[in-house]
Amino acid sequence: MCPKGLYRPVYRRGARPCWPRQRPFSAPPLLPSPSTWLLSRLYAGEIAGQTAPTLAGPPSPPRGLPALKLFQHILAPEIPYYLGWLNYWSAAAARTIGFPDPNRDAELLSLSRSTATGGWVVQLTDAPLDLDNPSHLDALKRAYERFPEIGGRAP
Repeated sequence: MCPKGLYRPVYRRGARPCWPRQRPFSAPPLLPSPSTWLLSRLYAGEIAGQTAPTLAGPPSPPRGLPALKLFQHILAPEIPYYLGWLNYWSAAAARTIGFPDPNRDAELLSLSRSTATGGWVVQLTDAPLDLDNPSHLDALKRAYERFPEIGGRAP
């Protein structure tokens, strides 16, 4: 085993040189916090349950959420694949899905911000999305109803 803290090969009698495992100035990879990682994994399972087709046949999405097409089957690259708590839509994506419409999107506009390039950062709820919270689940369902293009559900 290599001695720690040395950045040059270490020679031992009868052994090949041993290079250290870490080079100088290298940093460990960035890892998300455990709570962020867990939430992303839980929500990823919900999205996987929404995606069609499944091996068992037609999808039966959890919690009454709509079935989504696989991203390979969404023909326009500007259409988002799914909704999350924070959503970034480029100017082209916002134009394609019809956002913003002041008459229909008053609730979403209160939590949204436009970017300098014409895109939008749209937040669905005040707090991070918790699908066990009925108000968050309703907000997600309303957003899917408002934007049928998302997930390739519009004809």
